[in-house]
Amino acid sequence: MREAPESTGRPANVADPRPVPPRRNTAASARFEPPPPAPGAPVPQKPAPHTVPDAGPVAVVRTDTPPVTGYEAEATPSTYVSRETPTREEDDPPLAMEAMRAVQILNPSGEVTMPRPDRTRVMCVANQKGGVGKTTTTVNLAVALALHGNRVLVVDLDPQGNASTGLNVPHHTGIPDVYDCLIDSVPLEEVAQAVEGIPNLWCVPATIDLAGAEIELVSVVARESRLARAIAAYPGHFDYVFIDCPPSLGLLTVNALVAAQEVLIPIQCEYYALEGLNQLINNINLVRQHLNPKLEVSTILLTMYDRRTRLADAVEQDVRNHFGDKVLQAVIPRNVRVSEAPSYGQSVMTYDPGSRGATSYFEAAQEIAERGVKEPVSRNA
Repeated sequence: MREAPESTGRPANVADPRPVPPRRNTAASARFEPPPPAPGAPVPQKPAPHTVPDAGPVAVVRTDTPPVTGYEAEATPSTYVSRETPTREEDDPPLAMEAMRAVQILNPSGEVTMPRPDRTRVMCVANQKGGVGKTTTTVNLAVALALHGNRVLVVDLDPQGNASTGLNVPHHTGIPDVYDCLIDSVPLEEVAQAVEGIPNLWCVPATIDLAGAEIELVSVVARESRLARAIAAYPGHFDYVFIDCPPSLGLLTVNALVAAQEVLIPIQCEYYALEGLNQLINNINLVRQHLNPKLEVSTILLTMYDRRTRLADAVEQDVRNHFGDKVLQAVIPRNVRVSEAPSYGQSVMTYDPGSRGATSYFEAAQEIAERGVKEPVSRNA
């Protein structure tokens, strides 16, 4: 006979109010709980709640140093510097410096910031070696001087017409150009075109017709002085006349040397540029003796300077030792912006006025202008 269960004094369907201990997974707790300490080992003490760090290290306060109170606390300098505080280098960031240079070069006010010479300076940019920066130098110096209050005329005497391209002046077939002035005696004012966007700057373009002028000038009377007469007959007054010569020593270059009073020689900082310089100087001396006694080499400009190479330094030292004060202190470095500007029909002065190339040409133009005031130049007549 089965015994009756012990009576609990509550209905059968009512749960037992006594708490039931939770079931424990002994296998899992054995894996995650630390093992019990070995016999005889010190029992680790649980840290108090107020000593548990919740974020970052806890600063240790020395109790042997007396606290600073009163005015001494205010006079103690703080060594903490906020990252929001600008330093000396951050006062003028590179973009701000570039913007300042761009405003200085573009001269939006139109003020005369470069001194104007008392008489017209006719400068022939010549070097029989190609690729030394004759056209680039002509265009950028002319734009820099025109932007700062000087009246400038650029005569493109190179059949390639690169100076006309750099100034965005049309020079396709059928456009009146310098060829008409040399062969047909067309007045220069009928050929000169105003350069768009650059006040006080005019350009006499060159077309492909100029390539045949070397042969046609052989039979022309006074063939060496055709350009000189055209410039002298111009009714207007210019502060500067830049003549961009072809990379040769033919009749076109001779016309430029006869028309000018000064020769500006751009020299690339490489050995080949020095090798052909002696022949150019000899030709200039011959023109001075027989055709133009006023001609002189007044300016030497070092171009495509690469400061990473020892060759550039060696060439610079040789040129400065030979020509002395005629070499400008400004040196034109290798700069991609100078090469990109002609593809947009601009000079580097307007294409990227804050670049190193624009800054260097601006300094060269300023130096040329200051030299012109110190040393009077005879009038082109």
